Amino acid sequence: MTIACSPGAQRISEQDHAEIAGRLLSAYRGEPIEPPSRTHPGVTTADAYAIQQLQIRAWEQAGDPVRGHKIGLTSRVMQQQLGVDSPDYGRLTASMFLPQGTAIPAGRFLQPRIEPEVAFVMGRTLAGPGVTPADAVRAIDCVLPAVEIIDSRIRDWNITLADTIADNASSGGVVLGSRAVAPTDVDLRLMGVVVHRNGQPAATGAGAAVLDSPINALVWLANTLGAVGVAVEPGEIVIPGSMTAALPVRPGDSFHIEFAGLGTLATHFAAE
Repeated sequence: MTIACSPGAQRISEQDHAEIAGRLLSAYRGEPIEPPSRTHPGVTTADAYAIQQLQIRAWEQAGDPVRGHKIGLTSRVMQQQLGVDSPDYGRLTASMFLPQGTAIPAGRFLQPRIEPEVAFVMGRTLAGPGVTPADAVRAIDCVLPAVEIIDSRIRDWNITLADTIADNASSGGVVLGSRAVAPTDVDLRLMGVVVHRNGQPAATGAGAAVLDSPINALVWLANTLGAVGVAVEPGEIVIPGSMTAALPVRPGDSFHIEFAGLGTLATHFAAE
């Protein structure tokens, strides 16, 4: 995975937005594409969010509605690697939620990796600006264990910040666990997680890796979306970022993840 910052330049045109969005949409059905930051060197983060929104609109028009939000770049290490000081976000559509306990076709994704996360099921509207951690906790109905499957439609994960934003923050899929816990019944900051791949320890982490607490990521999202007139709505799912490094997925891989205070979650990728 190679990451670099896009060079500063004047924003590209709306026609360019549509062309890049079209290529990214086509990549879901075929091969990864070259980075938009390479084919369109002037692409900015503002361009990238506009490109992302064009894809969301296309999915919604095709009957795949938005059901939640994902937050990326929540670890300090990844922010430093990209030379940024804030996360990014993407949208989760209905088709991205995959059932627990069934084999996931590995061929559904191009370059999948998994990330252990918690998931917030929202019980109240959370609208920025001015959202505080206390507001965020009150707005959460419950917390679930989750696995995010990140993916990139960009060849070899050779991405800049603008590239991953344009590619819906490298979203792929989400598997949710079934044990629901009130946000006040678990210490999300100190929560530990252990990931086993094919029976062998593969990664460990804690909630503090996510902006010092996953709640802080939710606060950031609500305030960032609020600036563009969007609220986090009741019933939506928010995944706030990974507690460990992302782990590559191979066909046939099985993952067993233990979340302190939330239980376990297992997922399996079918062999090709």
